[in-house]
Amino acid sequence: MPKKTVNKSQIALLSGAGFLLLVLFLFGKTHLTENNLPAVGNASEAHNHQDESKNLIVSARKTLKPGQLNSLQVIENQLNKDSSSENKLHVFHQLSRFWADSAGIFEMQAYYAGEASKLENSEKSLTFAARLYLDNLLSSSNQPELQHWLAENAKDLFQRTLKINPANDSARIGLGACYIFGNLSDNPMEGILPIREIVTKNPDNLYGQLILGLGGKRSGQYDKAIERFQLILKKDPANLEAAFNLAECYELKGNKTEAIRAYENLKKLVKRPDIIKEFDNRINELKK
Repeated sequence: MPKKTVNKSQIALLSGAGFLLLVLFLFGKTHLTENNLPAVGNASEAHNHQDESKNLIVSARKTLKPGQLNSLQVIENQLNKDSSSENKLHVFHQLSRFWADSAGIFEMQAYYAGEASKLENSEKSLTFAARLYLDNLLSSSNQPELQHWLAENAKDLFQRTLKINPANDSARIGLGACYIFGNLSDNPMEGILPIREIVTKNPDNLYGQLILGLGGKRSGQYDKAIERFQLILKKDPANLEAAFNLAECYELKGNKTEAIRAYENLKKLVKRPDIIKEFDNRINELKK
């Protein structure tokens, strides 16, 4: 896939997602877009998520080049030859890798990783696949229907994880994030309260602090979000997600001085000259 050019509008996409995930997205990964995305429902209706997933697969296939489609069909044909659980698990892993490495479509990578994890039914595999969905959820802030599909699937996997280990705080935080960012409930506190409970007991749970910070940023509570991101950076100064979101919160709040300082700090954490250049551009705009 050809290298993508990063501009201000693209870099702004970072505001809703993990920094590293979006760097991968901007430089060689793609997402299903509103132009090729079928209707996948909303939080107020009951939907068959299996049918929704099939519709998304059909849409994703339409984005493939002939050579990619042939490679995909070779893998898919293995399911018709042997429908055993062991073979399905192997093919689902292959399909997940294909969509990640050859096609570069995160949603389908997550879908097949999720299907594989259901067959394995281990805490590790379920958590990994759920986090793939959640990472996609955080990077699709302009696509509410897709967000809902991602959140429902992540929710299912996090719940399966918690059945295996009810004490898995990361899964509880991830489940809460599904409600905060996935339009699963009219009451956002349904997702926030369990995470608050965890970080109240353990303020050093930086994952929980990050999700609450992102939630505060999304709702416009910039001061509260800034406190969360500062706490994370105090414990983990190299945390790119917290560093970027701190800078953006200052910018969104209108505090140009602190925003510039935060972007300058962020530049020290990033190794890619092209990304650093984009932050320089943003700093120069703030100085005007």
